[in-house]
Amino acid sequence: MTTFWKTIAAYNTATWIYQLIIIAIGLLLTFLLIRNPQRWVKTGMKLYLISVYTWIAVIYYHIYSAERNYHNVMSLFWGVMTLAWIWDMTTGYTPFERNRKCNILAYVLITTPLLYPIFSLMRGLNFPEMTSPVMPCSIVTFTMGLLLLFSRKVNLFIVLLLCHWSLIGLSKTYFFNIPEDFILASTSVPALYLFFKEYFLSSLPKGTKPEVQYIKLLLKGVCAGIGVLLVTNLLNYFL
Repeated sequence: MTTFWKTIAAYNTATWIYQLIIIAIGLLLTFLLIRNPQRWVKTGMKLYLISVYTWIAVIYYHIYSAERNYHNVMSLFWGVMTLAWIWDMTTGYTPFERNRKCNILAYVLITTPLLYPIFSLMRGLNFPEMTSPVMPCSIVTFTMGLLLLFSRKVNLFIVLLLCHWSLIGLSKTYFFNIPEDFILASTSVPALYLFFKEYFLSSLPKGTKPEVQYIKLLLKGVCAGIGVLLVTNLLNYFL
């Protein structure tokens, strides 16, 4: 745990100015994508995501998390997600077409990265040993919100990787004493349900075995189970 927070402090100390630039570019591109989704803006957002995911893989994990035993695995994981976005940009698979079905949750997810440092300050942490908006879990919440906001067609491989990371974040809340990641876990559960309900269940043929209604119940059960696990961890932390 000491090593974990030590590496975060080193990362924030060395990169805070670059993090501010990354945040500013992300806010600008998100605003333009919502208000004026021209082709160059969509391409710009994908280039931004590729750059940020590369940043997490190389700068955050490979360089500043080198003291952690698992840093190479995590760097590889984020490298895979970077490649997924590169493939998506070259194929145009995710067109960033607006979908207003999940507006509220999408906007919540997009803005939650800004809550990470606030949460850290509220529980008594100080810069640089605190969470920031340009860290793995905060980037995941932003990406999930973005995909929900423009979810007429999304890359489910990327969604699966993001959801997998959300479960990793749930375990970190206990092992590394980082309750900020309850933000990621609590918001990813409804996002997980909505993605799979929209893109998987809606396209199943009627003759599917087990039948669609049972698959829906299974999906709800999985999300409910994750929710129970989240609440249990939350109670264990605060009680």
